Amino acid sequence: MTAERVERRLTAILAADVAGYSRLMGADEEGTLAQLKAHRRELIDPKITEHRGRIVKTTGDGMLVEFAAWWMPYAVLSRSSAGWPTRVFQERPFRPTLGWAEEAGRPDLFLF
Repeated sequence: MTAERVERRLTAILAADVAGYSRLMGADEEGTLAQLKAHRRELIDPKITEHRGRIVKTTGDGMLVEFAAWWMPYAVLSRSSAGWPTRVFQERPFRPTLGWAEEAGRPDLFLF
């Protein structure tokens, strides 16, 4: 029996969600969704693309993003990256978490 070799690589992970999302949705569902979509379209998605990130999964208020290099999620989040976090954090407090994962053979399978 031959063992199949699994190709693995280290990847940087950014997980983010909106603090108080349930409360915000309860107060103004349509407005909250409109602002979240606008932030993603205008600010977040372009920065992820610029730093060669890949959105692995999204939820109602969150996302899981993969980057090939350790510094890329920091560049996306840093205030020097066109200042977008200042606007986002003032209007909707995003909670980012950075980490490492090992991609194990498939682009949707991570070992944390």
